[in-house]
Amino acid sequence: MALLEQFELSQDRVKALKKSPSNDQLLQLYSLYKQATIGDVTGHRPGMLDVKGRAKYDSWAKIRGTGKDDAMTKYVALVAELQKTLG
Repeated sequence: MALLEQFELSQDRVKALKKSPSNDQLLQLYSLYKQATIGDVTGHRPGMLDVKGRAKYDSWAKIRGTGKDDAMTKYVALVAELQKTLG
């Protein structure tokens, strides 16, 4: 199966998990998804009052420079791991 197909299937699988991932896992999923679909983070870092936006930005910025295929591969692997642990 092609990587793009695996990536798209993983997006559906993550929505069907029986238990919710932790905040750290959700941030990992978010940043890998964004890196795979958009590329490096752009724009300004959200202010201190936007805690959620700032956490998302920081998580995405940590993987700056990661290639789209690499981000997709890591996303697919993370979802497979979450399926084992969260159902």
